[in-house]
Parts: sequence; C-alpha cells; structure tokens
Amino acid sequence: MRTIRRLIYREVVAAVVFVAAGFLALFFFFDFVDELPNVGKAGAAYRLTQALAYVTLMVPSHLYELLPIAVLIGTIFVMARLAQSSEYTILRTSGLGPWRAMRTLLALGLMFALLTFAAGDYVAPMADRTAQLLKARLEGRISIGQTGAWLKERQPFHSYNVNVNALTPDGDMQGVRIFESDARGFLVSVTQAAKGRFADDGSWMLENAERTEFTPAGDVARVERVKVPSLRWPTQITPEMVSVALLKPDRMSTIDLFEYIRHLEENGQTSQRYEIEFWRKVFYPLSCIVMVVLALPFAYLHFRTGGITSYVFGGVLIGISFFLLNNVFGYIGNLQNWRPWLTAAAPGLIYSVLSLVAFGWLVLRR
Repeated sequence: MRTIRRLIYREVVAAVVFVAAGFLALFFFFDFVDELPNVGKAGAAYRLTQALAYVTLMVPSHLYELLPIAVLIGTIFVMARLAQSSEYTILRTSGLGPWRAMRTLLALGLMFALLTFAAGDYVAPMADRTAQLLKARLEGRISIGQTGAWLKERQPFHSYNVNVNALTPDGDMQGVRIFESDARGFLVSVTQAAKGRFADDGSWMLENAERTEFTPAGDVARVERVKVPSLRWPTQITPEMVSVALLKPDRMSTIDLFEYIRHLEENGQTSQRYEIEFWRKVFYPLSCIVMVVLALPFAYLHFRTGGITSYVFGGVLIGISFFLLNNVFGYIGNLQNWRPWLTAAAPGLIYSVLSLVAFGWLVLRR
C-alpha cells in the first residue's frame, strides 16, 4: 500500500502543481496588463519593474483562491488517466478498495487543506499588505476610497465615530475626523486633523487639529472653534484596527478578523460581513478535502480514447461553479442576515453531499 500511495500522491501533486502554475500564469498576465496603464502615472518611481513586483505580490492571494479548483482538476485528471490506461484496475486487483482509496485521497486532501490555510492566513495577507505599501510609497497613501475607513469606540459617558481617510507608508494617518457624542446621542464636538500618528502609549497625536465644540445655551447651541498645534486623544483603537479597516476582509488573516469582529461587537457595530469572511477563512481550506472526494468517482468510469478531455473540462466547470457559489452565498448571506457560519459552510456542504452521492452511486453500487 505504501507503493500505491506513493504513486497516487506523486501523480496528483504533480498534476495539481501544473494546473495551479497554469492558472497563476494566466492571472499574472491579466494583472500585469491591468497595471500597465498605471506605469508612469503615479510618478517617475512607478516603473515597469515596480509593476512587476506589485503583480508578483498578488500571486499568493490568487494561489489561495485557486488551490481548491486546481486540486479538483488535477485529481480528476490523474484518476481519469489511471482509469483510461487500466492502471487503476490493476490497483484495485492489488487491494485498493473504494474505502481505502477514499482514505488515501482524504490524507492528500488534508495536506492541500493545510497548504491552503497557510497561504490564506499567513502568506497572502503579508504579501497583500506589502503590495499596498509598495503602491503607497508611489501614490503617497493607502485608502479604500473617498470616505476612507470608519471606526467606532465607546468610552465612559461618551461615544466616538472616527473616520480615517488613508494611511501613509510610514504608518501615519491622513484626514482624521472624530465625532464625539454624549450618552443621549447628541453631538458634542468634532475634531479634524490633516495628519495623525500613533503614540507609544496607545493614544493618537493629531497635528494641526481643529476642534469644534457644541455647548447648549438655552434653546440654541454655542459653537466654539479652537485650533491646536498638537492634540492628544486617548483611545483603544490600535494601528492594527485601522489597517484592518482599510483592507478588504478577504485579505485579512483569521486572527485579525477575530479581533476586529470583537472590537465591532464591543462598540455596538454590525459585524455580519466580517463574520462571514471569518468563517469562510475557516471552511475554505476544507474544500480541498471535498474536491478530492469529488474526483474519486472518475477513477471508476470507463473511458474511450480521447474521452478524458471532456471529463477534465467537466471538472473545470465544477470548480468554477464552486467558486461562484461560494461568492454568491457570501453576498446573499450578508444581505439576508443569515447565520455567518452556515453561510460560509453551505457551499462546502452542498458539494460534500454531491461528492458522497457520486461516490455511492458510481463506486459502491456500480
């Protein structure tokens, strides 16, 4: 059995690497073509080499997204080829039963699941953050749009809505606005600063800040404006929370998502979108196990000469449909306020049922 496992593992790993390399080369080409119009626009520093570096840093994110599909296509190709050449028939006569083959592929799927988790939780977030810093050095800031990132914090007797428009490559904030409200929800003050930085004690130091205070005076409110060269604002909002808010949820690590969700819940903010992404981070690597089980029935089919290509094409369609269904469930779950863990697990559960039905029909019954 050790020889059989070694044969299957070697063939499947080689096929998955080949498929993944092909997909990554295709996405690398598309990203590079999209980046070519930006060469020279962000300044003389953004040259062709910087564009190549930026596109290269996006490869780990694509690898995380494409690895389950590559596992499915590569495993289907190997199982179908073994069946076409009658090698799998010989393996069956040598003692490779359906359940033993299932256990062999499950172990291989677990290895790919760990690789997917490592790529999505460690390599991809680090590479994506480095890519954004590279762009920031050339464009001067990191931002998610015109409005920037919004955060909320509750302190004794007051609550604060904070807006940070962008981050500089040095980690400083640009376009900081702080809206202070009292316990009744009335606006107390508005603080604006063109630039801010994180102090060593956790507070924010706002430079050239303009503070507008609203003081009740009878039926009207008295407005006072004060300009301060340097204003210290004590807060529990860390630099990591600000950087997380400026990143896309699917580019965060599992720990960053968990800490940010806890911060949102403590401050009474909705965390549905981030909870769905958190559970997707948990369940998405397990889809590699589903894919290898889904590919096993292809070893029990009877192929004619040249018929293997149609089944591989079918595997491509199955992989694309899984990717689309995963995204569709994420959007629908966020709109309909479904349970985050069920929204993230639904695509994997659906394809698990399909793979077990196919396994039972083609392998056990036939």
